[in-house]
Amino acid sequence: MPGRELEFWFDFASTYSYVSARRIDSIAAPSGIRVRWMPFLLGPVFASQGWDTSPFNVYPVKGRYMWRDIERLCARHAIEFKRPEMFPQFALLATRVATAAAAEPWLQSFCMWMFHAEYVRGMDITGPEAVTNTLERLGLDAEGWISRAQSTEIKQALKDRVAQAQERGIFGAPTFITADGEMFWGDDRLEQAIEWQLKRR
Repeated sequence: MPGRELEFWFDFASTYSYVSARRIDSIAAPSGIRVRWMPFLLGPVFASQGWDTSPFNVYPVKGRYMWRDIERLCARHAIEFKRPEMFPQFALLATRVATAAAAEPWLQSFCMWMFHAEYVRGMDITGPEAVTNTLERLGLDAEGWISRAQSTEIKQALKDRVAQAQERGIFGAPTFITADGEMFWGDDRLEQAIEWQLKRR
């Protein structure tokens, strides 16, 4: 039911998206809310604001705070975390695969394993190896899905999703959008987004 759906917009490069990805099911499911996973790319969004990298790199003081904050959050929620050597990671292929898999029942599992590779194992997920390993782990045709992800159709679908994010005023990740169009930004607004959804469904 549309009134029971919450959109979860995220980028694999986003540390706070990782925390939300690990938490969202345990909060939404008991309330009967279905989460719609919406992978997209923050890079073009940041570029439109004049940044060529994450604001956490643009402003080092803010970046240092973010890493410590993530450590605290993960400890608080008993979430495994290992800081990756590369940040941010432009996981274009992984995001294209996730876009291609929008209607697949394994989309969430794929995204979770990609986050696991990046923020638990500290791996580089920008290349085909991590994506291939994740698809194979799920028992899927890795070559076939990677080929589909690189098709003109899927490339355009991802561009369209980024454009949609910008049109809807999304400027960071994670962002949660309720069935009535209310937007909540940041992992610290996840519970509030759920509460808002419950009151208006």
